[in-house]
This record gives sequence, structure tokens and C-alpha cells, in this order.
Amino acid sequence: MLFFKKWAFGRKHAIPLVFLTLAMTATLTLAQNALVPLKVAHSAQEMADNSRAFTFEDSLIVTKSPYSVKTTGDRLELVLMERGLTIFNRIDHAAGASSVGEQLRPTQVIIFGNPRVGTPLMQCQQSVAIDLPQKALIWENEQGQVQLAYNNPQYLVARHHIAGCDQVVETLEKALASIVKETVER
Repeated sequence: MLFFKKWAFGRKHAIPLVFLTLAMTATLTLAQNALVPLKVAHSAQEMADNSRAFTFEDSLIVTKSPYSVKTTGDRLELVLMERGLTIFNRIDHAAGASSVGEQLRPTQVIIFGNPRVGTPLMQCQQSVAIDLPQKALIWENEQGQVQLAYNNPQYLVARHHIAGCDQVVETLEKALASIVKETVER
């Protein structure tokens, strides 16, 4: 210890350098311990090798609606409430764009869910929580056609490497398809 004190105080920059070195060592040790890779964190190449590649077209299930964006959203909310699902939020992106002087065709997102369906899916693979609660996108495309879309549950299976939860995924698929069908029927 006496040697250290003599050496450290005898040099102009030794103390800051010693403390910097200790701080960096402690930081790197903490970072190494904190950066344990998750099983679901993959490079693009690993994703391509390990799972079916999803394109935009098959990562979303898109259904045409005969109604306006607002009416489709209202109908969806009614169906969700009738089935006892929680509606967390309804976001009007066109109104948001307008508030900053921009234009956007009618576009809304409804965020909804049910812990009876979401919890078993998260128990299968907890990282799927980033995609829950479920979201429905309702928008008017360039041709004026209103569309209602949601994430394909099979996309979530591939994205999160969910295995052994076929029944949970099938329940989700059937529920979402039924909700959308009831929303857009005349």
C-alpha cells in the first residue's frame, strides 16, 4: 500500500488514471454480466436460417372493410366489448398528423387484449409481450379502400420462436378471425 501511495502521488496523472482503470474494469464486468444473450436475439442471417421468412404480405392478416375507418373502428370496439376484451387505446394517426400541419389518409390503431389469451402465450415465450396487447390497424389505402389488419399469429410464432403452444396459438387465430369477420360483415 505504501508503494502505491508513493507511486500514485508521485505522478501527476496517476490517481485519475488508476480510478479510470478501476471504473472501466467494473463497468466492463457489469456489462458482461448484464449482456447475457437472450435465446430470441438473433442476427438477420440466423433468423433466415432458423425460421420461415415472413414478408409484409403474410406478417399481417388484412381484410377489406365496406365501412369508413371511423365506422370500422367503432364496430370493432363494439365487438371487442361484447366479447369482454379490454380496449386499452384508440389512436387516430390522421388526427395526430393534422395536429402538426401534416396530412395522412384516415389511419387508426386500436389496442386491445385479454389476459386469458395473452398470458398463456407469454408463458410459452415471454418475449411475445413486446407484441401484446394485440393491435388492429384500420386505414384507407391509396385507392380509398378501407382495410383492417392485425399481426398474423404465425408471424408471432416465428418472430419469437414459440414452440409447443399450438393450442394457444390456434385459440388466438380463431378469436381474431372471428372478431374481424363480425366487424366487417354487413
